[in-house]
Amino acid sequence: MTQSEIVLRVDQITKRFGNLTANDAISFSLEKGKVLSLLGENGAGKTTLMNIIFGHYAADEGHIEVFGNRLDSSSPAQAIALGVGMVHQHFTLADNLTVLENIILGTEKLWSLRQEKKSARDKLMSLSEEFGLTVDPDASIKSLTVGEKQRVEILKALYRGAKILILDEPTAVLTPQESDQLFVILRDMLARGLSVIFISHKLGEVMNIADDIAVLRHGKLVANFPVSEASREIIAEKMVGEVIPQPVRETLLAGDPLLKIDGVSFDDEAGQAQLKSVSLHLRRNQIVGIAGVSGNGQKALSDLICGTLQPGKGTVEMSGKTVHNFHPLHMVEQGVGRVPEDRHVEGVVGDFSVEENLILEQYSNKEFSKKGWLQAGAIRAHAERLIKAFDIRGAAPDTIVRGLSGGNMQKVILARILENNPQIILANQPTRGLDVGAATFVHEQLLKARGRGAGVILISEDLEELLAISDQVAVMYHGQLSKQMPVEEVTLQQLGLLMSGEGFMSADGEASHAA
Repeated sequence: MTQSEIVLRVDQITKRFGNLTANDAISFSLEKGKVLSLLGENGAGKTTLMNIIFGHYAADEGHIEVFGNRLDSSSPAQAIALGVGMVHQHFTLADNLTVLENIILGTEKLWSLRQEKKSARDKLMSLSEEFGLTVDPDASIKSLTVGEKQRVEILKALYRGAKILILDEPTAVLTPQESDQLFVILRDMLARGLSVIFISHKLGEVMNIADDIAVLRHGKLVANFPVSEASREIIAEKMVGEVIPQPVRETLLAGDPLLKIDGVSFDDEAGQAQLKSVSLHLRRNQIVGIAGVSGNGQKALSDLICGTLQPGKGTVEMSGKTVHNFHPLHMVEQGVGRVPEDRHVEGVVGDFSVEENLILEQYSNKEFSKKGWLQAGAIRAHAERLIKAFDIRGAAPDTIVRGLSGGNMQKVILARILENNPQIILANQPTRGLDVGAATFVHEQLLKARGRGAGVILISEDLEELLAISDQVAVMYHGQLSKQMPVEEVTLQQLGLLMSGEGFMSADGEASHAA
């Protein structure tokens, strides 16, 4: 390898936060026109390292060279000027602006009297044509699909002169077809000399797109090897330090009905239909997976089951009884356990301790409260037991939850929910952002709950996850829900087409006419 082929060199980077060493003497390089996939468990140090490369953080030790130039300040502006661009998992676009306005936002001097939109438009269209990233410069961001928004994010980086792209979970919210299209675009970009750092928890995608793989564990670089020497099993073992057996979904006969949603519709305050005549049936010993691109009604369906949404039309039955009281407390009392989509906002109270979070839904448990007084000893013993049972790493009962990794925060939520042996479990994106070890643990817990007689509604944008542990799967599209299909009778490609609206038919036989 010659010096000229290396576009990024990371040399002995160390970053500490108090007593925590987030990055410990990490070194690797990225070649021109190549993809380096950076992998690791949650909390392994990937985000910290990317923030150093992009200039958000300054390293305590070591240095970074971009095209031979030293990156010596914690300034994104310098990183951008040297040719580094970053596309975050959660898009940073202004919905009320057009594509062109988002692209040029922040690129012009503050004292400019007017925007040079013509030259900006010409440059945008030139980049769009060169890299096959088709967009309408005058379209408002809020009118775009998720895949189109991602194109805008990539174009925004290219517009600023990026020659190295950092892609953080780029396919997390894409359909399989959109992911395939993204990879076609990436390969064309690579052929034109761009280089990519690719971060993903989807090992199949890593095997598909990467040239080289770097694995972090506990802040250290533990492996760096070409993808030709990799397999899913090897990568997973490097990430967690041991072989991870994948959980197996055993064939079980579905039991008695637990949840019956019939013809439910709901309009939001603006009069927009969020649910359109949705029907769904769940039985004991059954996992029903719900696929769909984010924003197609999954949140409204989740809120309905959790009791935070009152249906406008239709009925909901639990264990044969019609539900009239749509309130979270009532749903908990009816045996509903919720793993919410946003664990930070809805799943935990970040400033509470682990032991406090573990009793949040123990409304009537006299073991923890007597005559208005919390029973500290019982609460602590309860937390110690669950920390051990659910392998919540790096946590003591008095640990503040906000400081836990995403995987361990999710274990706190699972422990709190599953401890009560709920009949119905709503798991909304339960493994989003989790590494392979933490995701496997979540799947094991959901399958165990299914085995003891619970029913699980699994809402996920990860189709491999749905096909791996669901018994039946349905697709949400523009507020409608398709019929429930045995998982053995569907493929990734079929689900992807339904998610994009192609051939979609709701459970009542109505084709979607959404724009």
